Amino acid sequence: MGSELAPIRSCAHSSVSTIIEFLHSALKFVDHRPWPLPSGPWVMQQTWNDLLFAHWPVSANILRSLVPSILSLDAFNQQCWVAITPFRMSGVHARWTPSLPVASAFPELNVRTYVSYGGKPGVYFFSLDAGSRLAVWVARTTYHLPYFPAQVSVAARNGWIEYHAKRNRDAEFHLRYRPVGPARWRAAGTLEHWLTERYCLYTLVRDSLYRAEIHHPQWLLEDAEAEIASNTVARAAGVTLPEIPPLVHFSRRLEVLTWPLKKA
Repeated sequence: MGSELAPIRSCAHSSVSTIIEFLHSALKFVDHRPWPLPSGPWVMQQTWNDLLFAHWPVSANILRSLVPSILSLDAFNQQCWVAITPFRMSGVHARWTPSLPVASAFPELNVRTYVSYGGKPGVYFFSLDAGSRLAVWVARTTYHLPYFPAQVSVAARNGWIEYHAKRNRDAEFHLRYRPVGPARWRAAGTLEHWLTERYCLYTLVRDSLYRAEIHHPQWLLEDAEAEIASNTVARAAGVTLPEIPPLVHFSRRLEVLTWPLKKA
Protein backbone atom coordinates (compact mmCIF):
# COMPACT_ATOMS: atom_id res chain seq x y z
CA MET A 1 0.00 0.00 0.00
CA GLY A 2 2.76 2.43 0.95
CA SER A 3 4.76 1.63 -2.18
CA GLU A 4 1.70 2.32 -4.32
CA LEU A 5 1.15 5.72 -2.75
CA ALA A 6 4.76 6.88 -3.12
CA PRO A 7 4.58 7.42 -6.91
CA ILE A 8 1.36 9.40 -6.42
CA ARG A 9 3.02 11.71 -3.92
CA SER A 10 6.01 12.05 -6.24
CA CYS A 11 3.74 12.84 -9.17
CA ALA A 12 1.82 15.42 -7.15
CA HIS A 13 5.05 17.09 -6.06
CA SER A 14 6.20 17.15 -9.68
CA SER A 15 2.90 18.72 -10.76
CA VAL A 16 3.19 21.47 -8.13
CA SER A 17 6.74 22.20 -9.25
CA THR A 18 5.59 22.34 -12.86
CA ILE A 19 2.78 24.75 -11.96
CA ILE A 20 5.17 27.03 -10.05
CA GLU A 21 7.58 27.01 -12.96
CA PHE A 22 4.72 27.72 -15.36
CA LEU A 23 3.52 30.68 -13.33
CA HIS A 24 6.97 32.21 -13.09
CA SER A 25 10.42 31.05 -12.04
CA ALA A 26 10.88 34.12 -9.80
CA LEU A 27 8.18 32.78 -7.47
CA LYS A 28 10.52 29.99 -6.37
CA PHE A 29 12.62 32.56 -4.47
CA VAL A 30 10.66 34.18 -1.63
CA ASP A 31 12.66 33.67 1.59
CA HIS A 32 14.52 36.96 1.15
CA ARG A 33 11.35 39.05 1.12
CA PRO A 34 10.65 41.42 4.06
CA TRP A 35 6.95 40.44 3.98
CA PRO A 36 4.94 37.62 2.32
CA LEU A 37 3.94 37.65 -1.32
CA PRO A 38 0.81 39.74 -1.89
CA SER A 39 -2.54 38.06 -2.26
CA GLY A 40 -4.05 37.80 -5.70
CA PRO A 41 -2.32 37.21 -9.01
CA TRP A 42 0.53 39.28 -10.38
CA VAL A 43 -0.43 41.15 -13.53
CA MET A 44 2.80 42.21 -15.24
CA GLN A 45 6.21 40.67 -15.84
CA GLN A 46 9.43 42.20 -17.10
CA THR A 47 13.19 41.70 -17.10
CA TRP A 48 15.67 44.41 -16.12
CA ASN A 49 19.00 44.18 -17.95
CA ASP A 50 22.41 45.84 -17.42
CA LEU A 51 21.07 48.06 -14.65
CA LEU A 52 23.20 50.62 -12.86
CA PHE A 53 22.33 51.97 -9.42
CA ALA A 54 23.88 55.43 -9.06
CA HIS A 55 23.13 56.74 -5.56
CA TRP A 56 23.72 60.14 -4.01
CA PRO A 57 23.11 61.20 -0.39
CA VAL A 58 20.53 63.99 -0.34
CA SER A 59 19.26 66.10 2.53
CA ALA A 60 15.80 65.35 3.87
CA ASN A 61 15.16 69.11 3.72
CA ILE A 62 15.49 68.96 -0.08
CA LEU A 63 13.29 65.88 -0.46
CA ARG A 64 10.50 66.73 1.97
CA SER A 65 8.84 69.31 -0.29
CA LEU A 66 9.11 66.98 -3.32
CA VAL A 67 7.60 63.84 -1.75
CA PRO A 68 3.91 63.64 -0.75
CA SER A 69 3.55 64.47 2.93
CA ILE A 70 1.63 61.26 3.61
CA LEU A 71 4.84 59.30 2.94
CA SER A 72 7.65 59.13 5.48
CA LEU A 73 11.11 59.72 4.10
CA ASP A 74 13.15 56.57 4.64
CA ALA A 75 16.74 56.99 5.79
CA PHE A 76 19.76 54.80 6.49
CA ASN A 77 21.63 56.00 9.57
CA GLN A 78 19.64 59.27 9.31
CA GLN A 79 20.72 59.80 5.68
CA CYS A 80 18.28 59.95 2.73
CA TRP A 81 19.33 58.83 -0.74
CA VAL A 82 18.33 59.48 -4.36
CA ALA A 83 19.06 57.03 -7.17
CA ILE A 84 19.31 57.38 -10.92
CA THR A 85 18.99 53.97 -12.58
CA PRO A 86 19.61 53.42 -16.31
CA PHE A 87 18.77 49.97 -17.68
CA ARG A 88 17.07 48.04 -20.48
CA MET A 89 13.62 46.49 -20.20
CA SER A 90 12.80 43.24 -22.01
CA GLY A 91 10.01 40.69 -21.93
CA VAL A 92 7.49 43.28 -20.75
CA HIS A 93 3.92 42.05 -20.98
CA ALA A 94 0.75 41.51 -19.01
CA ARG A 95 -0.04 38.09 -17.58
CA TRP A 96 -1.47 35.62 -20.08
CA THR A 97 -0.79 37.97 -23.00
CA PRO A 98 2.05 37.78 -25.54
CA SER A 99 4.81 40.37 -25.77
CA LEU A 100 4.27 43.17 -28.27
CA PRO A 101 7.48 44.03 -30.15
CA VAL A 102 6.81 47.79 -29.91
CA ALA A 103 6.29 47.76 -26.14
CA SER A 104 8.10 44.71 -24.71
CA ALA A 105 11.72 45.88 -25.00
CA PHE A 106 13.01 49.41 -24.50
CA PRO A 107 15.55 51.40 -22.45
CA GLU A 108 14.43 53.17 -19.30
CA LEU A 109 15.83 55.71 -16.84
CA ASN A 110 14.44 56.23 -13.33
CA VAL A 111 14.96 58.90 -10.69
CA ARG A 112 13.77 57.70 -7.30
CA THR A 113 14.04 58.00 -3.55
CA TYR A 114 13.09 55.83 -0.58
CA VAL A 115 9.94 56.16 1.49
CA SER A 116 7.74 54.22 3.88
CA TYR A 117 4.05 53.97 4.68
CA GLY A 118 2.21 51.66 7.05
CA GLY A 119 5.39 49.81 7.95
CA LYS A 120 6.24 48.96 4.34
CA PRO A 121 9.40 50.61 2.96
CA GLY A 122 9.29 51.24 -0.77
CA VAL A 123 10.20 53.50 -3.66
CA TYR A 124 8.85 56.87 -4.77
CA PHE A 125 9.61 57.94 -8.35
CA PHE A 126 10.30 61.52 -9.38
CA SER A 127 10.49 60.56 -13.05
CA LEU A 128 10.71 57.58 -15.37
CA ASP A 129 11.96 58.12 -18.93
CA ALA A 130 11.38 55.40 -21.52
CA GLY A 131 12.29 54.90 -25.13
CA SER A 132 8.78 53.67 -26.03
CA ARG A 133 5.80 56.01 -26.30
CA LEU A 134 3.38 53.09 -26.06
CA ALA A 135 5.04 51.85 -22.87
CA VAL A 136 4.83 55.38 -21.43
CA TRP A 137 1.12 55.58 -22.18
CA VAL A 138 0.42 52.13 -20.68
CA ALA A 139 2.42 52.87 -17.51
CA ARG A 140 0.81 56.28 -17.01
CA THR A 141 -2.65 54.79 -17.53
CA THR A 142 -2.32 51.68 -15.36
CA TYR A 143 0.14 52.74 -12.65
CA HIS A 144 -0.20 56.55 -12.65
CA LEU A 145 3.57 56.98 -12.57
CA PRO A 146 5.42 60.06 -13.93
CA TYR A 147 6.60 58.40 -17.14
CA PHE A 148 7.94 60.51 -20.01
CA PRO A 149 8.90 59.62 -23.58
CA ALA A 150 12.59 60.20 -24.23
CA GLN A 151 15.26 59.59 -26.82
CA VAL A 152 17.46 56.86 -25.38
CA SER A 153 20.43 55.05 -26.88
CA VAL A 154 22.33 52.15 -25.33
CA ALA A 155 25.46 50.52 -26.74
CA ALA A 156 28.10 48.10 -25.43
CA ARG A 157 31.66 49.11 -26.35
CA ASN A 158 34.94 47.70 -25.07
CA GLY A 159 33.40 46.36 -21.88
CA TRP A 160 31.51 49.58 -21.13
CA ILE A 161 27.79 50.31 -21.51
CA GLU A 162 27.27 53.71 -23.08
CA TYR A 163 23.91 55.19 -22.18
CA HIS A 164 22.37 58.47 -23.32
CA ALA A 165 18.83 59.53 -22.39
CA LYS A 166 17.38 62.91 -23.34
CA ARG A 167 13.81 64.01 -22.65
CA ASN A 168 14.42 67.65 -23.51
CA ARG A 169 17.18 70.21 -23.09
CA ASP A 170 16.55 70.33 -19.33
CA ALA A 171 16.46 66.57 -18.64
CA GLU A 172 19.42 64.52 -19.83
CA PHE A 173 21.64 61.73 -18.51
CA HIS A 174 24.74 60.70 -20.46
CA LEU A 175 27.29 58.26 -19.07
CA ARG A 176 29.16 55.04 -19.50
CA TYR A 177 29.43 52.34 -16.87
CA ARG A 178 30.72 48.83 -16.26
CA PRO A 179 30.97 46.21 -13.51
CA VAL A 180 34.36 45.89 -11.82
CA GLY A 181 33.85 43.20 -9.19
CA PRO A 182 32.32 39.78 -8.62
CA ALA A 183 28.55 39.47 -8.37
CA ARG A 184 27.38 38.82 -4.81
CA TRP A 185 24.36 39.20 -2.56
CA ARG A 186 24.56 41.98 0.01
CA ALA A 187 23.82 41.17 3.63
CA ALA A 188 20.83 42.57 5.49
CA GLY A 189 21.84 45.61 7.49
CA THR A 190 24.26 46.94 4.87
CA LEU A 191 23.62 50.14 2.95
CA GLU A 192 23.60 48.26 -0.37
CA HIS A 193 20.89 45.88 0.84
CA TRP A 194 18.81 48.74 2.26
CA LEU A 195 19.02 50.70 -1.01
CA THR A 196 18.05 47.88 -3.35
CA GLU A 197 15.81 45.37 -1.56
CA ARG A 198 12.52 47.22 -2.06
CA TYR A 199 9.31 45.38 -2.81
CA CYS A 200 6.70 48.05 -3.45
CA LEU A 201 6.25 51.46 -5.04
CA TYR A 202 4.03 54.37 -4.06
CA THR A 203 2.18 56.91 -6.16
CA LEU A 204 -0.63 59.44 -5.74
CA VAL A 205 -3.88 59.05 -7.67
CA ARG A 206 -6.26 62.02 -7.29
CA ASP A 207 -4.68 62.88 -3.91
CA SER A 208 -5.02 59.31 -2.59
CA LEU A 209 -1.98 57.15 -1.89
CA TYR A 210 -1.66 53.87 -3.79
CA ARG A 211 0.82 51.04 -3.49
CA ALA A 212 1.93 48.47 -6.08
CA GLU A 213 3.65 45.35 -4.78
CA ILE A 214 6.52 43.84 -6.74
CA HIS A 215 8.56 40.66 -6.48
CA HIS A 216 11.94 39.54 -7.73
CA PRO A 217 14.85 37.40 -6.54
CA GLN A 218 17.35 39.11 -4.27
CA TRP A 219 19.60 41.53 -6.13
CA LEU A 220 22.91 40.01 -7.22
CA LEU A 221 25.10 43.13 -7.30
CA GLU A 222 28.52 43.87 -8.70
CA ASP A 223 30.63 46.84 -7.71
CA ALA A 224 30.86 49.21 -10.66
CA GLU A 225 32.40 52.35 -12.04
CA ALA A 226 30.69 55.12 -13.99
CA GLU A 227 31.84 58.14 -15.96
CA ILE A 228 29.05 60.73 -16.16
CA ALA A 229 29.23 63.25 -18.99
CA SER A 230 25.98 65.10 -18.26
CA ASN A 231 23.31 64.81 -15.59
CA THR A 232 20.32 67.14 -15.44
CA VAL A 233 17.51 64.59 -15.11
CA ALA A 234 17.31 64.83 -11.30
CA ARG A 235 17.44 68.62 -11.35
CA ALA A 236 14.50 68.61 -13.79
CA ALA A 237 12.47 66.99 -11.00
CA GLY A 238 13.59 69.59 -8.49
CA VAL A 239 16.24 67.38 -6.87
CA THR A 240 19.64 68.96 -6.24
CA LEU A 241 22.33 66.29 -6.13
CA PRO A 242 25.64 66.90 -4.35
CA GLU A 243 28.61 67.38 -6.63
CA ILE A 244 30.33 64.17 -5.58
CA PRO A 245 30.80 60.81 -7.32
CA PRO A 246 27.80 58.53 -6.77
CA LEU A 247 27.85 55.14 -5.08
CA VAL A 248 27.42 52.73 -8.01
CA HIS A 249 26.44 49.08 -8.36
CA PHE A 250 25.62 46.94 -11.37
CA SER A 251 23.14 44.12 -11.96
CA ARG A 252 23.23 42.00 -15.10
CA ARG A 253 19.67 40.68 -15.13
CA LEU A 254 16.62 40.50 -12.86
CA GLU A 255 13.18 38.95 -13.39
CA VAL A 256 10.40 41.10 -11.94
CA LEU A 257 6.68 40.58 -11.28
CA THR A 258 4.23 43.40 -10.52
CA TRP A 259 0.84 43.40 -8.84
CA PRO A 260 -1.91 45.97 -9.57
CA LEU A 261 -2.19 49.29 -7.74
CA LYS A 262 -4.19 49.19 -4.52
CA LYS A 263 -5.15 51.97 -2.18
CA ALA A 264 -2.60 52.05 0.65
